[in-house]
Amino acid sequence: MKRKHTIYNRLMWIVAGCTLVLSACTKNFESINTDPYGLSDKDLKGDFALYGTPFNQIQLNIHQYTPDWQYQRVQNLNVDIWSGYMMSPNNFAGNVNNITYAMIDDWNDYIWQTAYANVMAPVQAVIERAKRDNYPNFEAWGLILKVMAMHRATDLFGPIVYSNFGKINADGSVTYDSQQDVYTAFFKDLDDAQAKLKPYVDDANAAKIFTRFDLVYGGDYAKWMRFLNSLRLRLAIRIVKADQVKAKTEAEKALSSPYGLIETNAQDFIIDSRTVTNPLNTIANSWGNIRMGAPMESFLTGYNDPRLQIYYLPATDKDFAGQYRGIRPGINLTDATTYANFSSLNNLGTRMPMLTAAETWFLRAEAKLWGWADAGVNSVQEAYEKGIELSFSQWGVAPTVFATYKNSTATPKAYVDPKNAANNIPVGPKLSNISPKWDAAGDFEHKLEQIITQKYLALYPESCEAYAEFRRTGYPKLWPNMVNNSAGVVPDGEFIKRINFVISERESNGKGVQDATTKLGGPDNVNTRVWWNK
Repeated sequence: MKRKHTIYNRLMWIVAGCTLVLSACTKNFESINTDPYGLSDKDLKGDFALYGTPFNQIQLNIHQYTPDWQYQRVQNLNVDIWSGYMMSPNNFAGNVNNITYAMIDDWNDYIWQTAYANVMAPVQAVIERAKRDNYPNFEAWGLILKVMAMHRATDLFGPIVYSNFGKINADGSVTYDSQQDVYTAFFKDLDDAQAKLKPYVDDANAAKIFTRFDLVYGGDYAKWMRFLNSLRLRLAIRIVKADQVKAKTEAEKALSSPYGLIETNAQDFIIDSRTVTNPLNTIANSWGNIRMGAPMESFLTGYNDPRLQIYYLPATDKDFAGQYRGIRPGINLTDATTYANFSSLNNLGTRMPMLTAAETWFLRAEAKLWGWADAGVNSVQEAYEKGIELSFSQWGVAPTVFATYKNSTATPKAYVDPKNAANNIPVGPKLSNISPKWDAAGDFEHKLEQIITQKYLALYPESCEAYAEFRRTGYPKLWPNMVNNSAGVVPDGEFIKRINFVISERESNGKGVQDATTKLGGPDNVNTRVWWNK
């Protein structure tokens, strides 16, 4: 196993280096970086396929669509569950796994390989090709997608390989960037992409060139500009507790951009494979490996939230058939049948929402709460309520329902596990008392909890973002694991804070990982906070 990991990772970094210089050595590593259909650059330039075709793979691997089992390891059996959105009824590996904080190296390695082999290598190749041949539109597109994909990676690991991707040191190691440096590079890449896109925004001919490769906006450059600004705002808010000055600067740059932000659901960044079903459909409803998380039961039933029946299906257990029942994450599971008939997930079709108008309005609400300039928002409450309204609209909820909901003083419902009362969460300090109705008299933290709680409900099923926001803010109130198999690394009552550096990197890039651990600022384990998680 060690030899396999070492060889694979060494090849990946060699491929990265080959990719950047566009040399013929890429033909030796077809699984990571191969020109589509085996056609030459000359064959593919005429219809822009040389630049555009790799974007299909790149877009689908930001949120990995296929194979389903790989998505299960990359996201479903970690952040989908740590976020509280979902929980597995299965006791994988005897219940000693990522869910209970006993990290499985093989699962985690797929997270790294997906980010680098499926996204970073092809996107960097496109960027370099486009730069070489003077196609700044494709170069800009690549930069935006690179930031979108890799911020998910750094938010999970901390330091990652970013500015040094493809650069192998004399001793064979590859150097990681600190997370602070990675975020600085993200903002610089977004600046570069924005400058390159400006001339194309109103160019209809350029948009047509782009259309057939674009799974999100169909070649609409104006919408890509809005997405870029919204992504910048997301990243700015993320670092607010680590570097408030930089956060304010970048947020106000996004908020004041003449190109605007994602403001309506027609502008949402939703990846649509068009042919491949969202892997959650298979994992939940074909395999029966994932179910509704208990925190979502508590919030959605307590609020009488109409999204409950949109996100999830009624339970089929004979004792409570027709009710909505979630499983508490991190409980003691001794078999795969006890919780098998709790609420499953509703079908998500072929689409995956990644950054929506609802999220952008919640970001604006928090920016306003911090006192940052936003000429388009009069108050925190205005942006907060707009976020709820757009989330309802996104999922087809009637405006009249929103009008009632925004004035609701309901609170999350106490959780009762019908199979094991030891897992119950009664009314008390572990249960949130936040209501949907905006509390103008609340202090900063109370208002922040309101914003993040509704943002959390709107982000579903995008658990990477939900769990990152939970780590950053402590909201919404989630419940600690009942089973903690971290061997004391994560204190009881606390939550996992990151994923440790993967085994393929530890074995093939030991010096790089050692340096990365220094940049992490703590031991390479799941209890060390990443830079922005102050």
